[in-house]
Amino acid sequence: MTTISANLQAVKRRIIDACSAAGRDPGTVELLAVSKTFPAQAVRAAHAAGQRAFGESYVQEALAKQAQLADLDLEWHFIGPLQSNKTKAVAAHFAWVHSVDRLKIAERLSAQRPADLPPLNVCVEINVSGEATKSGCTPEEAPALCHAVAKLPNLQLRGLMTIPAPTPDSALVKRQFARLRGLFEQIRRDGLELDTLSMGMSHDLEEAIHEGATIVRIGTAIFGERNKT
Repeated sequence: MTTISANLQAVKRRIIDACSAAGRDPGTVELLAVSKTFPAQAVRAAHAAGQRAFGESYVQEALAKQAQLADLDLEWHFIGPLQSNKTKAVAAHFAWVHSVDRLKIAERLSAQRPADLPPLNVCVEINVSGEATKSGCTPEEAPALCHAVAKLPNLQLRGLMTIPAPTPDSALVKRQFARLRGLFEQIRRDGLELDTLSMGMSHDLEEAIHEGATIVRIGTAIFGERNKT
């Protein structure tokens, strides 16, 4: 697992370099290690190398991993599509949810957040690429959804999340990130105190940081290629 430590350092160097190129303080960008499909021992190795925040997309897999790693001080982020029948487990076992895309999900998370836990940090997911198969509300729906989510108890609306279209066209990816940033700024002007832009993955973190990302979600560049089977 020493490879994970080396990979983490390489990713952190990319973040520092991207911030330098964008004239930003590297301290304004948080690294979220996306550990979905990787075993608990990979998370343990990343934690030993200094990583604390981890992203998961599959509820049952995440709960099993959390149980195996209960001895570690970890911050768990849910980043995948969220179905109504999974909200109770997510509300109880995660510190963040990046993938709120409709009010019903937010209402369930709010109602099911245990009273002894702090408010659940949430991001509204926006489908900036307009792909029919992708989760997320439309950019047009985003302001109203954000204002509705912000009123719910037991949740803390932190910002917006997106996954751009899968394309090698970095200019197109950058435009999609810029659109999310524009929405973020518009919603802040409308009175909501947002501080988080969750965007950028292993192949496009530089473009995301250039456009203002505050959390980059990195899996492959840390843990290696996922098994496609």
